[in-house]
Amino acid sequence: MRGWLLRLRDLVRLLITGHAGRVWRVVSHRLYSNCSSIGLRRDLTVPFPAPAAKLPIVVRPLIAGDDLTFLDLTAPGLSDDQMFERLGQRRILRSGLETCYVAVTPDGGPYFMEWLVLASANDRVRAFFGNLYPRLRADEALLEGAYTVEAFRGQGIMASAMTQMAARAAEAGVRWVITFVDETYPPAMKASVRAGFQPYVRRVETYRLLRRRVAFIALDRIAS
Repeated sequence: MRGWLLRLRDLVRLLITGHAGRVWRVVSHRLYSNCSSIGLRRDLTVPFPAPAAKLPIVVRPLIAGDDLTFLDLTAPGLSDDQMFERLGQRRILRSGLETCYVAVTPDGGPYFMEWLVLASANDRVRAFFGNLYPRLRADEALLEGAYTVEAFRGQGIMASAMTQMAARAAEAGVRWVITFVDETYPPAMKASVRAGFQPYVRRVETYRLLRRRVAFIALDRIAS
């Protein structure tokens, strides 16, 4: 319920800030649509060196003093998609998930953010995202909400940061880290594979009159 309320509030904000086109796309998507994402996972018992980004980065937990002006909703000239992306990140920040990590450089940042979610947060994930993700087992973790600051995209930051976050999960006793990537967004798929993740499942979402159904289909079943 909380997730829906936050989304409704964001739609209202999109309307009043002149982004009605994005609101219509969201509403029409939830009235009738079919879409799919690829789930990828990495076995943390298999060593995998972090790919280097073009900028030297260090991944650490988000702290109260971090500069998040890259999510400013009042910046001039924001497109519909930019506004929608920033609202989405701010919504997860308000979700109650407390395990947000950021990638910073020695002279500043952050330039990337993503959440590393352990099985202990299963109930909170379900309360906010609904049935969008499978329930995590004790030896699993989820990477969700990847966002690279627009001016620093295309520099390999996401792949390097994901690899470092996976190392954090291993320190917590996790074996498998999973993530999901929209099939229509190749850059995120490429970054995930560079970070050592391999496809293992397809998530199929269908919306009919605002009701969502989610199915997870193992890729080996599709191949057979």
